[in-house]
This record gives sequence, structure tokens and C-alpha cells, in this order.
Amino acid sequence: MKIMAIDYGDAHTGIAISDFTCTLAGFSTVINTRKQEQVVSEIKKIIAEHGVTELVLGYPKNMDGTLGPRAEKCEALAAVLRDTTALPVTLWDERRSTVEAHAILFNNGKNGKQRKKVVDAVAASLMLEGYLTRRKLEGTL
Repeated sequence: MKIMAIDYGDAHTGIAISDFTCTLAGFSTVINTRKQEQVVSEIKKIIAEHGVTELVLGYPKNMDGTLGPRAEKCEALAAVLRDTTALPVTLWDERRSTVEAHAILFNNGKNGKQRKKVVDAVAASLMLEGYLTRRKLEGTL
């Protein structure tokens, strides 16, 4: 089993995929496009290449827990992914994942331009690690 986390953004979508044991976030990449249909197409290719069996989509809640326009876009993408991949899609609270990803990259000496290229993949990896940890604690992995 492999699980893919998706950090869906306006121009960049971060992808992270677990190893077969669902212990670590392994492969990661960024899809650079604003068009949802291209994002879905690339996600489907990556699913096929890596044998992904489950999807975790970042769900950008506001800090007070309310939902805004970004959350609605992610709900729409989740519906498309369920329909086109026939895989289960879990919406995962991603509050602060991008902020934490920027901090990790900054602390590792990456400048702004270097961070911009990979921050979405790092954010997806952080989401995936959080999801895997929760599943292990619940005993569902």
C-alpha cells in the first residue's frame, strides 16, 4: 500500500508518497500549473507510476476552523479525484503546513527562491507524515 498526500495550490501542487510500509514520506515532487485538469492528469500519472492506493488532500481551514474559498476548491478537487481515480480521498487539515515547510527550508539554509521551488512538496510531506502518524496511533495501518 502507498499513500499520496497532495498540497493543492493556485499555481503549484505538492505531492508526497509514502513507502510501501506507510512509515515514511518517500517520493515527492511539485506539479507546476494553474489548471485543475492538468493537475488531475499529472496526479493520475504519478498514481500509476507509484502504485498509490489512497489519497490525502490538504484541506485548508482558516485558523479559527472555518472554511473559506480555498477549502471549497479542495472539496471540488477531492470529488474529481474520487471520480477519476476510484481511490479513497481523505481531506486532511493542513493549517500551518506551508508555514512549517518554509521554516524547515529556511533553517536548512535555503533562500527564498530555493524555498519557492520545493516548499509545496515539503508541505505535502509534512501532511503525509501527520496522516501516517494518526493512522498508526489509531491502529488503522
